[in-house]
Amino acid sequence: MGSDSDLPVVKDCLAILEELEIPAEVRIMSAHRTPAQVMEYATQAEKRGLKVLIAAAGGAAHLAGVLAAYTLLPVIGLPILGRSLAGMDALFSMVQMPPGIPVATVGVNNGRNAGLLAAQVLSLTDAAIKERLLKYRQSLAQSVVEKDRRLQGEGFRGYSS
Repeated sequence: MGSDSDLPVVKDCLAILEELEIPAEVRIMSAHRTPAQVMEYATQAEKRGLKVLIAAAGGAAHLAGVLAAYTLLPVIGLPILGRSLAGMDALFSMVQMPPGIPVATVGVNNGRNAGLLAAQVLSLTDAAIKERLLKYRQSLAQSVVEKDRRLQGEGFRGYSS
């Protein structure tokens, strides 16, 4: 993550990774203040066994792009809501990458989806993760079915989420 102020959103990402039993590294590094550290991290990530990187940052949010420039591993951008522009600055910094250096990007402050997308990438080569993801998806579907059943029983006036 680009700053410790990003941690509340990153915690959502880490929670879903933990739920799916996927280990994660968590680091603070800045594309602007510690560019050499970012380059070193990106170039060594694959050698350390990492298979996908998630970069959370707000504002100019160049962390994801710089990581992507230095590794062939998939990079997932997690734009963080900043003090101005409702997080659009971070979002555009990640989705408007130049041709040849892609960054997969989730919604602003959507740490859960960043973790889930990383899990989906990992599930391509890990059957156990794929099975846990399938169970997670089934639990989402079951939750919707249960909420609908409650709504049908209580009516819209009696239903509270």
